[in-house]
Amino acid sequence: HVQLVESGGGSVQAGGSLRLACAASGYPSSRLFMAWFRQAPGKEREGVAASAIGSIRYYADSVKGRFTISRDNVKNTVYLQMNSLKPEDTAMYHCAARFGNAGGWSDETDFRYWGQGTQVTVS
Repeated sequence: HVQLVESGGGSVQAGGSLRLACAASGYPSSRLFMAWFRQAPGKEREGVAASAIGSIRYYADSVKGRFTISRDNVKNTVYLQMNSLKPEDTAMYHCAARFGNAGGWSDETDFRYWGQGTQVTVS
């Protein structure tokens, strides 16, 4: 099975930056549709960004222009560069993956594999 491990979370002042990483094992990441989700206290889990097989990228309107998702297929890792962070970005961030590009990019039920999460706190 596919295993995903996130890292890079932490506490940062508003306007600061963080770079999250999700390392995949068990399957070539180049053949996985990968995404980042987040969930803040009292809110539903939401899709943040996704990277399709073939490198087409998707972003939630709330992070467009501030966050960038990218891949390093040699390292089997997907990154989420987060700039100009806002307090409303505070959440637990999870990476997720599935086989194939069919389906949506921001629905959690479309993803089979999940990491343990990394906390991002912006103050």
